[in-house]
This record gives sequence, C-alpha cells and structure tokens, in this order.
Amino acid sequence: MNFEKRGWQFAITQIKRQPQRKNKEKNVAEKENDRFLFIGNFHRLLANYMLELANMQDDRIKVMLAITKGFWGGAQEYVFTLATSLPPEKYDVVVVCGAGGTLVEKLREKNIRVIQMSTFKRDISFFTEFKHLFALIKILKKEKPTVLHLNSSKMGGIGGVAGRLCGVPKIIFTGHGWGFNESRSWIARKFFLFLHWLTILLSHTTIAVSEKTKNDLFGLPFVSHKIFVIHNGISPINFLDKQTAREKLADMSRVPLGIVGTEKVWVGTISELHKNKGLDFLISASTDLPDNVSIFIIGDGEEKNNLEKMISELGLQEKVFLLGRVENAKKYLGALDIFTLTSRTEALPYALLEAGLAGLPVLASRVGGIPEIIENEKSGILVEAGNITEIAKSLKNLVLEPQKRASLGNALQQKVESEFSLEKMLSETKDFYTK
Repeated sequence: MNFEKRGWQFAITQIKRQPQRKNKEKNVAEKENDRFLFIGNFHRLLANYMLELANMQDDRIKVMLAITKGFWGGAQEYVFTLATSLPPEKYDVVVVCGAGGTLVEKLREKNIRVIQMSTFKRDISFFTEFKHLFALIKILKKEKPTVLHLNSSKMGGIGGVAGRLCGVPKIIFTGHGWGFNESRSWIARKFFLFLHWLTILLSHTTIAVSEKTKNDLFGLPFVSHKIFVIHNGISPINFLDKQTAREKLADMSRVPLGIVGTEKVWVGTISELHKNKGLDFLISASTDLPDNVSIFIIGDGEEKNNLEKMISELGLQEKVFLLGRVENAKKYLGALDIFTLTSRTEALPYALLEAGLAGLPVLASRVGGIPEIIENEKSGILVEAGNITEIAKSLKNLVLEPQKRASLGNALQQKVESEFSLEKMLSETKDFYTK
C-alpha cells in the first residue's frame, strides 16, 4: 500500500472517530458548521500526515552551521561557502547566527534557511549566556540536526554544551583563530585557552584552518586526537579589469579622479576594521611612501572612527582612503598593484587567497597560517607584525620593482590554485560529516 493511499485512509478514520452529536435534529446552520469543521479537520490531519511522510522520505544529512556574529568576515565567509556549496540533494542546511545582517542577507539570497539570535554577540555577559544556551537548546530540539558545525569561540563553547545536552550525533568545531593569541592580559589569555580547551572537549571533532592554528593547542590534555587541519578553500573569481575596477571604486567613494589612472600605484586591502587586522601599522607606514602611491582599505568595523582620526592627525586624507563596505569586494582586487595584510594575528585568511587568485603581490605579517600560503621572497613578502619601518621599506621596494611584483603575484596565484581549492576543502569537510 503506497504512502498516499495510507494517508487518505488514516485521515478519514480519524475523522470518523470524532464524537457524534446525540441530537439528530440539527438546523441548517449547525449542519453547515459541521461541514466546515469536517473539512478543516480533514485538511489539518492530511497536512500533518504529509509532513510526516516528507520527513520519512528525506534521508538527507541535516547540517546546522552556527556562528557568533552575522557581520561579514573570514569566519562568516567560511560558513557561507559551506552552506551554499553542500549539494542540496544530499544535505539539508540551516544556519544559526547572532547579531549582524550581512551574512543573513547573503544566505537568504541563496535560499539558505537562517535562524537569527539577534541578542547573541561577541561580548560575554555571564547571565545573558544562560539565556542564549536555553535558546540554542530549544532550536536544536526543534531542528534535530545530524551535524552541528560550530564556528567562532563563543558559539563554539555555548553550542558545544547545548549540542551535548541535546544528544547531537556529531558536533564539529572549526577554529578560525584563538582568543589567547589576541592582545590581552596574561590572565585573560589563560582564561581563553581554558575555554577553547573545553570547547574542543565538548566537540567530537575540531577542524583547524592551518597547521599553526593546530600547533597553538599543542600540549593540551585529552584533545590532540580530535584536531585535524583543513585549509580554507576558494573558488574562481570573476575579477574586473584594473581601469574598470578603479573607476567603479572611485564612483562609490571620495577617491579623486586624478589618482584613478593606471600610472598610479594602488596599495590596499580588504579587511574588517578590527584591531587584530593591524591597519594602524599600514597607515603609519604610508607616511614614508612615494607621492604616487595611495592606500585603499575596503571594509567596515568597530575601529573605523579610530582609523579616521589617525588618518586626519597624520594629514593623510589625500593618501589613505577608507572605502567602507563594498558588495562583492573581491571582484575589485584588480584595481590594486599591491595587496597588504599587516595583521597582529590571523588563522588562514580568505582575503589572502583572493589576492592570490587575482595574481597580486602580497606583503603580509608573519603570523598564524600566513606562512603556509606565502613563502618569503618567492610568493610574497613577509614582515614582522607591527614593524612599521620594515613594512614601509618592503612596500617601497615593491613600488619601485614592477617586475618583482609580477613574479611574486604569479607564484602566489599558482600556489593558491593548486593547494587551496574549494573542492579540496569541501571534500575533506564532508568526510567528517559522514564518518
């Protein structure tokens, strides 16, 4: 007997069992009311049955991707890439995220279901986090995911506890960087180290996006067998040509038309305006660069006011430009001659992979997983984080040596294409979903 026939028989049987009125003499209004009740009950029962039938027939793996912030950054790009790249015929994907709208907008444009916890933010408030824990437990009980894939420190900790309490079969945590590597007091760093250790204990598997990210946890008890490295991967990008990209960026910002020409040297980056990104180092170094060089910073964030104040105090308003958030910013990378990433701390940044695909020469800090992408003087230039003199000197050399820029850019492009593909990242990640 097929499911459809069983559904009709089930619905009719349930309706027949409803209590009959003792009074057989009904007026027309009562009979009409009964007819509407009959139809309503029939539709409701049939809808419930068909929903149960759909759930019985859906043998896809249900994956819940969860992240602390909905603002756009490297970890959010990772979540977006996974959510939109997992084949829908095999995976039922839902994303849970906290405050911020960019990630939510992008996912919904791709028809990915999103559950937003608007009060969930990066800052920690002890009593508030209990509310978030219970809210997440409620979501997990309703969604019943096979895989709970956690991203970022706070969601990792709270999500790990909620996942264990709800008996989620597979809890995976991706470490995009560690709070104890940020500029904090000694006590705060130890506290974050302890929290990360607990998160990894609660998870069944932890993915580190670089070897350095994994090695930072060396020596922690009971967790080494749970940690595996999967590098971020990237798909081909349709870049605009240099002149078109420059003109479009100039149209959407206060960039003077006089510096749009290809004879000018554009140095720039795509970055969240956060202290960890070391943009203050780049701005300070720009005071020693030649007059034909301009600095362009694409992105938005909490450090915007501080950076604007710094630019004004150094008198760099006509040399350093904060362009703000630009939709699909990576396609404008062709506007640049040199890409920079002068971060204080990193894991394995997507922006660096995007610059590599664009064939740009890169100057970056020797931190986190960056040396796993760039070999100094062969596929880019590495500098010590915060060494403004070294940053300025290295940038000057690149400005004056266009042939070297071309050589470094070509080498990095070949490495990114061969070693950091999206296909490779997806394949290795899906292996953990199905093990």
